[in-house]
Amino acid sequence: MNIEEVKKRAYAMPLTSPAFPPGPYRFVNREFLIVTYRTDLDALRAVVPEPLQITEPIVKYEFIRMPDSTGFGDYTESGQVIPVTFEGRAGGYVHSMYLNDEGPIAGGRELWGFPKKLAAPKMSVEVDTLLGVLDYGPVRVATATMGYKHRTLDHAAVLAGLLAPNYLLKIIPHVDGGPRILELVQYYLEDVTIKGAWTGPASLQLAHHALAPVAQLPVLEVLSGTHILTDMTLGLGTVLHDYLA
Repeated sequence: MNIEEVKKRAYAMPLTSPAFPPGPYRFVNREFLIVTYRTDLDALRAVVPEPLQITEPIVKYEFIRMPDSTGFGDYTESGQVIPVTFEGRAGGYVHSMYLNDEGPIAGGRELWGFPKKLAAPKMSVEVDTLLGVLDYGPVRVATATMGYKHRTLDHAAVLAGLLAPNYLLKIIPHVDGGPRILELVQYYLEDVTIKGAWTGPASLQLAHHALAPVAQLPVLEVLSGTHILTDMTLGLGTVLHDYLA
């Protein structure tokens, strides 16, 4: 393979069998369980990078079922999103993500800078309860429950929330171990269709784990539970701030 062929073919690793296909990435029947909770403000300040700004001590703990995803197949994800602002515009900083599928782990980290790690999240309906659990190895680190479809939410309000900007800290190391890329990235969800949105009583329990430290943002008060069913496209990103410039 000559140099021009390498340059033409290379978009992801490994060169001859990339871990994920090129986009766009469309998700059908993507389902969210989101428990919004109040946490410790100092704990948030310790993990949110400038120039993002914290508006209030709030975290959204999310479980996401993706049964039909372009190139990525069928998988589940779990993690924490922190409401923030960037230059006065409200959005969400993706703080942690745990999932059970190599393709979106590799693609998410390499393309956007999603903070993805391998774990075992599950989301299911257990009789009258929507249940989300996250296991890191044999250890249960998160459990969320919500009453199943108790009250319908306004679709327009839910859509507005999903269309807000999202922020990531993309870190790619150099071959000498130092940072090669260190950027604040913005992305949007696109072509979003709300198929259903509900709320109900919700609870969230987080347990401490050295390598899945979701409990470092402790649950002080559960504020709401949200259940959303959507179709959407995951838009590619833009760089807002280059920390190495």
